[in-house]
Amino acid sequence: MKPIWIVDDDQSIRFVLEKALAREELAVRSFSSGRDVMTALANDVPQVLVSDIRMPGGSGIELLSKIKASHPALPVIIMTAYSDLDSAVSAFQGGAFDYLPKPFDVPKAVELIRRALDESLREEVSDNGHVQMPEILGQAPAMQDVFRAIGRLSQSNVTVLITGESGTGKELVANALHKHSPRAAGPFVAINTAAIPKDLLESELFGHERGAFTGAQTTRRGRFEQADGGTLFLDEIGDMPFDLQTRLLRVLSDGQFYRVGGHHPMKSSVRVIAATHQNLEERVRAGTFREDLFHRLNVIRLRLPPLRERLEDVPALTRYFLQKSAQELGVEGKRITEAALARLVQFDFPGNVRQLENICHWLTVMAPGQVIDAKDLPPELQRGPSAAGEGATPGAIAPVGSASAAAPAVTVAGAAPPEAWLAGLEREARSRLEAGETMVWDALTRRFEGQLIRTALDVTRGRRIEAAHKLGIGRNTITRKIQELGLDD
Repeated sequence: MKPIWIVDDDQSIRFVLEKALAREELAVRSFSSGRDVMTALANDVPQVLVSDIRMPGGSGIELLSKIKASHPALPVIIMTAYSDLDSAVSAFQGGAFDYLPKPFDVPKAVELIRRALDESLREEVSDNGHVQMPEILGQAPAMQDVFRAIGRLSQSNVTVLITGESGTGKELVANALHKHSPRAAGPFVAINTAAIPKDLLESELFGHERGAFTGAQTTRRGRFEQADGGTLFLDEIGDMPFDLQTRLLRVLSDGQFYRVGGHHPMKSSVRVIAATHQNLEERVRAGTFREDLFHRLNVIRLRLPPLRERLEDVPALTRYFLQKSAQELGVEGKRITEAALARLVQFDFPGNVRQLENICHWLTVMAPGQVIDAKDLPPELQRGPSAAGEGATPGAIAPVGSASAAAPAVTVAGAAPPEAWLAGLEREARSRLEAGETMVWDALTRRFEGQLIRTALDVTRGRRIEAAHKLGIGRNTITRKIQELGLDD
């Protein structure tokens, strides 16, 4: 394995990192300036580069830019002051693996370098940038039924009603139905009837004549005219106002309509595909949706399964969305570990495929390094399968559509009720506090950490690295804690 290079004009920083990495039995080579590094790169390449940001003769950001131009796969960690936010942003924009704020905790610095080292030793991410993206992904039986239905409808102009929860991909299916139909050469026009105010929706659908209402300064073609010869996709049809349902029924019946303010009938040859996440039969019974319109739309019905019913598709969808996000952002695609995929498969995705896509977009931007591990996933995915919408999302930046409404917490099977140990903790804390002790926090924290580590070591039969992994802490952290708490005795 190649050595780790440290670049800093401060000899004390170089010395501390050299000694810390030497204890980890890692080879190190130090430099005092970026110029020396560039000279050395002509003959050798490190496994990981750790560089200060402010040095005489060139900044760490300039060095990062040069290295990424010649060695794009080399992980570079930038050391910077806490207050130097602009530098941190510049480091990430320049392709840095991560940044290390000064003053730093040495074990945490070593842990970060270890992570960059693991990254550099992994197989390079394959370049799939020119692979044709599929329309819709799905190996689950429920999705195979959808694909078969699309195939059967490929030569038909029949009206289709797509049902399914929000985020299941109803517009993708509508687009596929259009693309594989005799109308494929015509336009595909989509409108979300729930997203447009009632007083504007009629004009959006049917157009308006000049002067039809205040602000109508020109004649405007509506969506039915725009979709002539093609397909009109009416999303969230269940939310359409009742009076507009009557006009829509008339268009579906005879193909004629009037623009708002118009006096001459218009004709348009349009195939209508409608979609809703609501139960239209219930809305018919409630009197909020016309029964005759329901039967006109419900010629062929396609139900899209929620993602929780096709969890076997999550790994393929995740890799696809990571690739798609990387292409959209113009960055290198990231890989995801089996452990991270296993955590994703345990999640119930209340926001369905859209939520998974947004999580992948968040990971492309926010996850450090090119390999996504379970600990890189957003917090709502860290707390188990039932934590769908609990708590805050990472920092102030959440994956949009992460469905923070959600499922109630579920007690883990076999776990004791929280009162069992919390009550004991409360009694101990109260006893110490009432006795006048002043270091209660430190005392109880040491006992708590000590018991956790002893239990983990007992479970793993003394294997520290495995115990650290199970506890969710670094190998250096568990070593330091064992020494601090005297657990070696």
